[in-house]
Amino acid sequence: MIIGALLVLTWLVLLLRYPAKALPISMAGVCGLGLVALYVVWQDTREASQLARLDIRLVYAPDQCPADRALQVRMKNGNKVPLSELRWRVGAYAPGDTVNLAENTYAAPRYRGPGELQPGAEWSDCLPLPPLRSGYRPQTLEFRAEHLQGTFAN
Repeated sequence: MIIGALLVLTWLVLLLRYPAKALPISMAGVCGLGLVALYVVWQDTREASQLARLDIRLVYAPDQCPADRALQVRMKNGNKVPLSELRWRVGAYAPGDTVNLAENTYAAPRYRGPGELQPGAEWSDCLPLPPLRSGYRPQTLEFRAEHLQGTFAN
């Protein structure tokens, strides 16, 4: 932090003392930082829109899945590029409520996607249920994929 303050102070002194030489260099630096910032924002919005085109459905399905993996996930890649990797958390909600009833502890299961999922392709699997707050049964809850983090092929 002190080093950053010294650099800013040095830059201001050079700008005031030698404006003809320091101003063009400063403007080039500001333009470079602006281009980097625009690229980062573009990447973030592109990734967010790609993640939004994934159709992920989570259903408690003890009749279709093993007892220790009773959460059925179905995913469809609605993008024009393959999905390379996907991670998420599971939220559990009472119908019409906004309070997450899943306990996201360190011991909670980590959810990962299928790996490579081609455009338009579907994937389904059975996953373990997240630990729920006491007093709630999974058959009465709605499950949602949250905090998606993924990468797509270029």
